[in-house]
Amino acid sequence: MRVLHVEGGARLYGGALQALYLLQGLAACGIDNQLACRHGCALATRAASVAQVTTMPMHGDMDLLLIPRLRRLMVRTQPDIVHLHSRIGADVMGGLAGRWAGVPVVHTRRVDNPEPRWLVATKYRLHDRVIAISAGIAEVLRTEGVPESKLRLVRSAVDTSAYARPCDPAYRDAVLGASPLGLTPGAPLIGVVAQLIARKGHRVLLEALPALVARWPELRVLLFGQGREEAALRSRIAELGLTQQVWLAGFREDLDRLLPCLDLLVHPATMEGLGVSLLQAAAAGVPVVASRVGGIPEAVLEAETGVLVPPGDAPALSAAIAGLLEDVERRRRLGAAGQARMRAEFSLDAMVEGNLAVYREVLRDACRATNGGRYG
Repeated sequence: MRVLHVEGGARLYGGALQALYLLQGLAACGIDNQLACRHGCALATRAASVAQVTTMPMHGDMDLLLIPRLRRLMVRTQPDIVHLHSRIGADVMGGLAGRWAGVPVVHTRRVDNPEPRWLVATKYRLHDRVIAISAGIAEVLRTEGVPESKLRLVRSAVDTSAYARPCDPAYRDAVLGASPLGLTPGAPLIGVVAQLIARKGHRVLLEALPALVARWPELRVLLFGQGREEAALRSRIAELGLTQQVWLAGFREDLDRLLPCLDLLVHPATMEGLGVSLLQAAAAGVPVVASRVGGIPEAVLEAETGVLVPPGDAPALSAAIAGLLEDVERRRRLGAAGQARMRAEFSLDAMVEGNLAVYREVLRDACRATNGGRYG
């Protein structure tokens, strides 16, 4: 089976990281992977050993020229199926290119933000199957009118072995030593791993911090990620007098070494499809405090692997963080449960097999529709 994957992300997190995991797993199963991604993206380099990579311009939702670019690639590579991994124009333009080239199309939906019903009715006609990475996303799609016959659930996965390692204090201190914060031995350490965009809820955490800092003056908070909210967040950090407690640490590729050093991962998002960083933290044995929205309750089990709070509620977020910071044994128990759950329910093997099952189903349908032919 030859599969053409289309991913428009620039950096290797979220959907692009999941696409890499899938490419690696499919290659191990003998699948011929083709990958179309944007010029200069991190995925192109990392996927080179498991896919034939073609880079091209990808300029977003209005990039109509992406349609002929992808169609030409399909004609050249002759895939059995096209798998669209992102939006950024790829969901619509890739779907149109697939229809033009006569190739079955699968689209993975990773976000839970609502779309206009007219767009849903038009866009998802382009896709033979729509894979939701959480039941929460599937319910959004179902409510908006995507037919049940097209919907499939395949949850995102985490490389548990990469994160299930003890904290290396020397490495942690070397990284934090490069920051303006410093770290007092034994000081509470909280992390947020998310793009710096409004729906990730960083501002809610900032509003929750003054009460926590009053109680734990040595508390340190690391905000990992990049995004258009960076300048506004820096300004708010300064306004709240938190410049000695909060560090915007940027995008990092060593989260597998840093997450095990956290006491808590906090994810105060107001919208979220599932939350890969929540899976990574759990795999590292780190308890989570997060918002009760979207697919997050599937990633974080209330009172079992973390604590969930109402979205946008800074006092509730502050209280939940305080409750875990003051209870070391509870943190240990939640972290251990999260780690066990990731191994059991969010494995890479399960994610790869779930996607393969969708491919086989689509190709069987195509075979029946054409009375045989090349789909076997």
